[in-house]
Amino acid sequence: MVGKFERGKDTVQELTESAATHVGAIAVIIAGAVRDVTREVGEWITDGIEMREAARKAREDGEPSERDES
Repeated sequence: MVGKFERGKDTVQELTESAATHVGAIAVIIAGAVRDVTREVGEWITDGIEMREAARKAREDGEPSERDES
């Protein structure tokens, strides 16, 4: 027969193992979310850079050169 102390120890052990499993799963979810958000922000910034460069090239293409003005 299992004593009161051992039952308590088994309960604490099971709760600790369960908590560790759940915390680990939550950490994986959070790490994935951070990775995904970082990727999206990076792509958004890249889009902005590409738009700025395209706008600069369009301005340069639209400006008359010094030779065209003479």
